[in-house]
Amino acid sequence: MAEIVLTTLNARYWHSSFGLRYLKANMGELADATALIEFTINDRLIDIVAAIRSHQPKIIGLGIYIWNIDQTTQLVRDLRAACPRAVIVIGGPEVSYEYEQLPIVEDADYLITGEADLEFAQLCRRLLHQDKTEATQLPVLNESKVIPGTISTLDQVRMPYELYSDEDIAHRVIYVEISRGCPFTCEFCLSALEIPVRLFGEEEFLQAMQNLLDRGVRQFKFVDRTFNLNLRVSAAVLRFFLERMTDGLFLHFEMIPDRLPAPLRELIAEFPPGVLQFEIGVQTFNAAVGELISRRQDNNQLEDNFRFLREQTGVHIHADLIVGLPGETLLSCAEGFDRLVRLNPHEIQGGMLK
Repeated sequence: MAEIVLTTLNARYWHSSFGLRYLKANMGELADATALIEFTINDRLIDIVAAIRSHQPKIIGLGIYIWNIDQTTQLVRDLRAACPRAVIVIGGPEVSYEYEQLPIVEDADYLITGEADLEFAQLCRRLLHQDKTEATQLPVLNESKVIPGTISTLDQVRMPYELYSDEDIAHRVIYVEISRGCPFTCEFCLSALEIPVRLFGEEEFLQAMQNLLDRGVRQFKFVDRTFNLNLRVSAAVLRFFLERMTDGLFLHFEMIPDRLPAPLRELIAEFPPGVLQFEIGVQTFNAAVGELISRRQDNNQLEDNFRFLREQTGVHIHADLIVGLPGETLLSCAEGFDRLVRLNPHEIQGGMLK
């Protein structure tokens, strides 16, 4: 049994919830009283409820994402019936913005918006402190139902990498990050609300990566929105892995398309084929559209970077375009697609603006 249950519905079994691991890593003295349980959107709600109820939790924390909000909305209602004494706390990107009319927010006791790494534990402490009797429901605190989660510096946040289990390492995607936030202000993207970009401590992060390597991790998916923004840090990370090259190593990064100066190019070119994968968000080649969505991009430099990557490195390129941006026409979309095809990335993903 656990007083606190952290849970979410992943899209696939081989996904792992990076966000919930951060929450558990920062529970402090409540860590041993906290269980982390992951499900998928394909699991039956009745089985999910039974698994959660078996812990007899006083607090249930749920991570809400675009792929699971429908199922989790019903799950919250089912948990209300099955665990009537539990306090239900929700959070995640899908309920952090324009949440006022969402039914799941009405059904939950608390919503933590934004970065909940520290605030969830603080809320649990306040709730459990007021739990005076074992037979009654935890009280609803005299505070707003909606609690903003804000972190000014990542020095306050404990990294969660030790919480990846041996089973995670064997079967699941291992997510890592050395930075959070995005310097761009693209009108269509929630990442634009995460300004400024903040860094984890470089030495501590690299030691955590060494620990994962020692445990057998070979595939790392960096979730930094702009890995190559800070050139010193991105070079240090690349050099770290280059010096520890081993069979099966695979590194995925999200890259700014027009920012590959010579020192970074030299490092990238040293990696064997198949080790690096760059997800590069081109989004649009249309300068007028870029201005409308407040996106800065040097398309000439972007094209030069693509040619370098294709002709002088073994990097696998996954390039993104967005269809439906303001001011974009069918013709300009087609022209942008053709322009990207000529740059010959290995994959092109066309995303619809939601």
